[in-house]
Amino acid sequence: MSTTMTTTHQNKTQQQNGNERVSEYLNENGQRARSSFQPRFDIWESDEELILYGDLPGVSTDDLDIQFENRLLTIHAKVDRWHDGKGYLYSEYGVGDFQRTFTIGEAINSEAISAELRDGVLTLHLPKSDHAKPRRIEVKAS
Repeated sequence: MSTTMTTTHQNKTQQQNGNERVSEYLNENGQRARSSFQPRFDIWESDEELILYGDLPGVSTDDLDIQFENRLLTIHAKVDRWHDGKGYLYSEYGVGDFQRTFTIGEAINSEAISAELRDGVLTLHLPKSDHAKPRRIEVKAS
């Protein structure tokens, strides 16, 4: 069974700024915010659950907010620079706030969603509701 899952950018603008991808979105206060990067995610599906794996190097659990409401999974976090001030010769590491929103086209048991952040990788388990899981229909002979 395949799940319909799309990425929703809550932004109206995405542009290239040199080598940096800049996105704008509305933050939790309804104010326009900018993100200098979008973390990458892999999505895996089994009969029992969806699993999302996201690269979030430099993100701490204190700076990570994950919400699931009305089929929308929203991941918001902040990444700070490793060093403040002068001295950077070159920097490709994404820093700042970011937000990713996924629309889940599957019935999810929201009470059983779990998340783990280990070694810079976020793993989200989204268990399917019982009525969304495939089941075998027994055929009786007459």
